[in-house]
Amino acid sequence: MNKYKKRITKKTFLMTLFCITFVSLFAQNKHTISGRIKDAETGEDLIGATVMVSKDYSKGTISNSYGYYSMTLKQGDYVLEFSYMGYQTLRKTISLNENMQLDIELEENSMELNEVEITAESADRNVTKNEMSITKISKKDIESIPVLFGEKDILKVVQLTPGVKSAGEGNSGFFVRGGGADQNLILLDEAPVYNASHLMGFFSVFNSDIIKDATLYKGGIPAKYGGRGSSVLDIKMNDGNSKKLGVSGGIGLISSKLMIEAPIVKNKGSFVVSARRTYADLFLKLSSKKELKNNQLYFYDLTAKANYQVSKRDRIYLSAYLGRDKLGMGSSFGFDWGNKTLTLRWNHIFGEKLFSNTSFIYSDYSYKINMTGGTQKFSLTSLIRDYNIKQDFTYYWNEKNTLQFGANMVYHKFLPGDFNQDGNKTLTISNKHAIESSIYLQNNYTATERLSINYGLRISHFNYVGPSTKYNFDDNGTLISKDTTIKKWQSIQQYFGFEPRLNIKYQLNEISSLKASYNRVSQYMHLLSNSTSGQPTDAWIPSSNNVKPLIVNQYAVGYFRNFLSNSLEFSAEAYYKTFDNQIDYKDGANLFLNETVESQLVYGKGYAYGLELLLKKTQGRLTGWIGYTYSRAFKKIPEINLGSSYPAKQDRIHDISIVVMYNLTDRVKLAANWVYYTGNAVTFPSGKYQIDGDVVPYYTERNGYRMPNYHRLDIGVTLEGKKYKESIDPKTGESIQVKKRVFSSWNFSLYNAYGRQNAYTITFRPNESDPSKTEAVQTSLFRFVPSISYNFKF
Repeated sequence: MNKYKKRITKKTFLMTLFCITFVSLFAQNKHTISGRIKDAETGEDLIGATVMVSKDYSKGTISNSYGYYSMTLKQGDYVLEFSYMGYQTLRKTISLNENMQLDIELEENSMELNEVEITAESADRNVTKNEMSITKISKKDIESIPVLFGEKDILKVVQLTPGVKSAGEGNSGFFVRGGGADQNLILLDEAPVYNASHLMGFFSVFNSDIIKDATLYKGGIPAKYGGRGSSVLDIKMNDGNSKKLGVSGGIGLISSKLMIEAPIVKNKGSFVVSARRTYADLFLKLSSKKELKNNQLYFYDLTAKANYQVSKRDRIYLSAYLGRDKLGMGSSFGFDWGNKTLTLRWNHIFGEKLFSNTSFIYSDYSYKINMTGGTQKFSLTSLIRDYNIKQDFTYYWNEKNTLQFGANMVYHKFLPGDFNQDGNKTLTISNKHAIESSIYLQNNYTATERLSINYGLRISHFNYVGPSTKYNFDDNGTLISKDTTIKKWQSIQQYFGFEPRLNIKYQLNEISSLKASYNRVSQYMHLLSNSTSGQPTDAWIPSSNNVKPLIVNQYAVGYFRNFLSNSLEFSAEAYYKTFDNQIDYKDGANLFLNETVESQLVYGKGYAYGLELLLKKTQGRLTGWIGYTYSRAFKKIPEINLGSSYPAKQDRIHDISIVVMYNLTDRVKLAANWVYYTGNAVTFPSGKYQIDGDVVPYYTERNGYRMPNYHRLDIGVTLEGKKYKESIDPKTGESIQVKKRVFSSWNFSLYNAYGRQNAYTITFRPNESDPSKTEAVQTSLFRFVPSISYNFKF
């Protein structure tokens, strides 16, 4: 027996030695080249820059969110091409005999016509990359498109893309593929932003000057993202100029902004600070009416970021956002709301193949209402606050496989409402607490030159914990029991989510491909709002023993094709989604300051489907896109409409957007966009009756009517100063172009150019000539809205 064991041991040892020797010999034939890709002028990391082997474009990679790339190749000599849209392609000849680090700086094209590209990726990325249902938004998109009051707004640009629908006139909220506004995860440097709007939704909280990159995932959502059912909008902030001091800003009709960026230590660290404020309230002080002088109506935001390279393998980042809106009517009424976020990140490179990012994230959204009635003062406060720790890894395994894996844990605190009278608490709705955690793994596998697969799995866990009050309701929403003894960290209800993700790309030829995707997402947090467009007082609640998590499954297929040397892109995507545990509200539901608000909710299923068409021109003087979306979104809840399916409020059958940008000259740029969409599904009264002389409307069908169809044209002109001047190269004596130190531009735009009176609200009142009849009254917000702004940079 011992002899047998020795024989097995010896055999195992020889097999192990053989495997190690084989792997070692194999590894000797392959080496890894890695590094960072940056902007040569500012030192900014370039996200999504392409690294390819010259004349063998099947071998390549792209830089990640921090500009880092890694690629493993057989030992030998290569010519590598580093490219990024709007930048000069750089070719490097290398002899790859060992692992090597190669940091690259790319220079912008000096030809101004090249700067009209509306994507920041390789020209055929839409065809070749294994991703679909994704919209990339560049800074140039945001700067070119005319918007309300001349305030550049990334969320307004997002609403012009197929599959994305505006929540309403002037509103920064949006719906994606039949999902509600609360089903969009909006991230600013990894921190969630719970209310992304200023001035009741007419502007977003994102200052366009400090945005470097934004990606919207409508489907095929990567496994590293979770917590929202319909989309992820991932926004990255500028790192700041690590080469020299830079100042930029703008002055508009209702707001001004200023941004300062500079090195901390040249080429090792930098910071950027951006501030913005509206000044409508300053004009009110000029009024001769006393009641207007003391009113307030403004918002401000402050965004900052710093980074420092501690060593060749370590880099730290600190990002922060603070924004607030203030609305006041003298001393009788005051309302303010806003967001705070803070993100601390640490990048570390383990060897050449393993990239690590560790993040500590804080997010806070709150609002406060102050009222004065006679000698009494009232106040109401509500908030949601997150503490988040997240660990992400990227392992560049080999030329066929790139692994991403990680975990995160979030502690949520909800304060639904705290009501005070004369400084004394008279009503406090029980605080709610939850812990949301997850782990994920995904692999981007290149099977052949034509076939690639991105597959992954996310496993999530949600624990609704104390201290809180536990309510139990029957099927009719009647309170059965109430438990106030739930202690801190005591579990009330737990949920697990199994969330597979899959993307498949098959390239038909050099200019076309077929793609398909599937994703399943569990959403454990819900926004309670019975308004058609979100309000600052809408409240978030966690899943609980009464409220189950929303489960969304999405299936999508697409055809992608390029024309005219990749200057013209076409795509067609079809999708189908199912919603389990879909939430709606009882008729006459009371959501505001309701301790037992869960009793006002009803549950069921939902489904959505649609077709998205996009034709986009990305090169030349004329750029832009035409997008069309056909979509339907329905709910089916037993307690509503006798259990029959009915349209969700975000159900819009047709949606068209046309965006055109034209460079008349190198310094004169024209832009226009036209939008059309079917009106929202709404609930209007079907009749009325009288009780003791009072007229009471009655309703028979949820969302059985439609708002009028919406359409609008916006136009804009940008006049730019000269970016370059002629100079003489002191070494060669030749004439060269040198970028000027100071650059400025003027922007003129007209919102709603043909004065369409689109419906903002529709109300009902007795007819003046015949009070026995009821008439509908439409309220419109904007007709012609001209704006002018001046921008500068030096």
